[in-house]
Amino acid sequence: MLKEKAVDSLGQQSLLLPAWIKASLAANDRLKLYLTILQAASQHAAKPQASLPDWSHELAQSRMQDTKWLAELPKSAFYFDDHTLVFPQLRLLLESIATDIVVLARPICEGNSADKQQTTTRRDRWLERLREMANEEGLDRQSMTDLTHGNRKSADSLHLLVMDLHKQLNALSGEIATETLDGAHVWQIKQSDRPLIQAFMGGLHRTAPLKFSHPGLDTAVTRDGKRLLIQNDIGTNDVHVLVMEVQGNTISLTYSDLHAGRFDFFRQMLEEIGFVWTVHDPITTEGLNAGKPYWVGHARIEAEDTKQLLIDLESIASRIVFVIDWNRARKRLQMFVRKNVAQELLNQSAKDGWGHMGWLLAGAEHLVFEAMQAVDSEAFRVGDRLDDVLGQEATADFLLDLMRISSTMLLAGQPVSLIADEARLLLQRMLRRRTFEFDLLAEHAAYCHALAQTLCDVLEHGNRDEVDYAVRAKVWERQADHLVMEARQRAERQHKWLAVVDYLVKADDIADALEEAIFTFSLVGCAPGTDLPPEVNHILRQLADATLAAIQDQVKAVEIARHVVEEVDQSDNEPFLQVLWHLIRSERHCDELLRQARLRILQSLHDAPAALLLANELAATIENASDSLLSCGYALRQMVFTKSGLSS
Repeated sequence: MLKEKAVDSLGQQSLLLPAWIKASLAANDRLKLYLTILQAASQHAAKPQASLPDWSHELAQSRMQDTKWLAELPKSAFYFDDHTLVFPQLRLLLESIATDIVVLARPICEGNSADKQQTTTRRDRWLERLREMANEEGLDRQSMTDLTHGNRKSADSLHLLVMDLHKQLNALSGEIATETLDGAHVWQIKQSDRPLIQAFMGGLHRTAPLKFSHPGLDTAVTRDGKRLLIQNDIGTNDVHVLVMEVQGNTISLTYSDLHAGRFDFFRQMLEEIGFVWTVHDPITTEGLNAGKPYWVGHARIEAEDTKQLLIDLESIASRIVFVIDWNRARKRLQMFVRKNVAQELLNQSAKDGWGHMGWLLAGAEHLVFEAMQAVDSEAFRVGDRLDDVLGQEATADFLLDLMRISSTMLLAGQPVSLIADEARLLLQRMLRRRTFEFDLLAEHAAYCHALAQTLCDVLEHGNRDEVDYAVRAKVWERQADHLVMEARQRAERQHKWLAVVDYLVKADDIADALEEAIFTFSLVGCAPGTDLPPEVNHILRQLADATLAAIQDQVKAVEIARHVVEEVDQSDNEPFLQVLWHLIRSERHCDELLRQARLRILQSLHDAPAALLLANELAATIENASDSLLSCGYALRQMVFTKSGLSS
């Protein structure tokens, strides 16, 4: 204390600022804790049955001699006359707030800041207001709002004063730092702290170019007893905060964020390097984040030794850049893909080391829309979504590649116009490789295969559970119908889908015939004289097995066709044509089996008209499926040759 007075008497107040700022930052943490607990008291008084958060960690770090009263405050609060919040600790809370407001504002009010007079007046006004509140029996609704709201369009609040003082302190920290170490503003550190700071800044510098001209990532470091404190200016938002402390080989951090998605993104990134998180219930503050909750979490990792501690510090720092403007990038990606896909793209771009800021600076959604407009007027119509034309997987690949291109070209100093050209070329290549329609064809073929396999199973095992099989078959047949309807809707916008519709209509005849055959078989044994003898069942199984084999060829043909279209490689044509010839031979084989079946049916069931009718109908329906398979084969051949530019 004598040393402080001596320094003050020499007129060198600036030498006291680091210590003042350290005390102010601790007061800032306590003030935020007071306001958080006060809000929790209000919520608990309104809903006493709700559980209360655990503030044990924050209370332990607050450096208050007695925290018991503060921990018990929410439990004792209640509303009187439904508008006044009453609790025994009111006077003690308001006095504690007033004390820490003085400590928090001291570096500004007693220093040489340009905002000194305005801040002092504002501080004194709030000290007087706190004294007035302490003389009341409780806090009415207006007083609660005056203390806690964060709406800058409304009247001043204690919460706004705390946030503004914290911002001023951060700015002042940079001005009074005793030195700059690898870009970090540091003061009152030990010699042993330097490798830790250098490791952190090394990771920060490694990825910092990916933010380009965006502000952020300024770092302030100081020592507080046994703890090395690191604060990074992660962004400009009031509640977007990242504070770390290093003690021994343990790193602890506190992170808060307005956006749940970005919070989870950062949490997952740190979990990958071994951090264990404790995430608190969302906090709601009036006027902040449009009244929506924001998230606060604490993470901790303990390194095996000093070498691993340095690696962990470097790893944390290298990931901070990827949260800058993360939510803006997510919203723009969602114009082209679903929300979960957009988040996966941002995760992957961070893992790949490219980030998303380059894509945002290069134009983001405008870059994509201009490429869509430029590359193919027939592929894209007004109102079309990119994933509707390319499909989800291809669209995700395109956007991820575009983020990579944007970052690498901007880092190399290339103009945005060249990135736009690259986007058009990339999209053109994606369109040439587009096989989304084959996904639809493959899905429909899978339903046909499931129906054919079911028919073989029921013929093999007789009449067991035939009703369940019939119900399941009807569901598959309807799902196959929906694929046809989807293709028709696409064809209304894009004429290129007409060939897909033509194929699927023919393929749907297969599904209809197989479902009808399963239903027909379900009638066997339902009435006297409708049972089928073993020899009839055997020939029908042969017919069904031949049809199943042909459908397996159909599935194979669709996949081969996909690669023929993707690669336009002449060497792929021969396997494709061989499969088509298998379909032709299968249809002829099924014709022969149908004739054998009819002969066997007539010989075995000439004196059982009901069974004869059912068996003949079943055989004809199965054979109809093979006829439709042949039509499908020719339609697929025509579609592939047209898309590949080959002569048919």
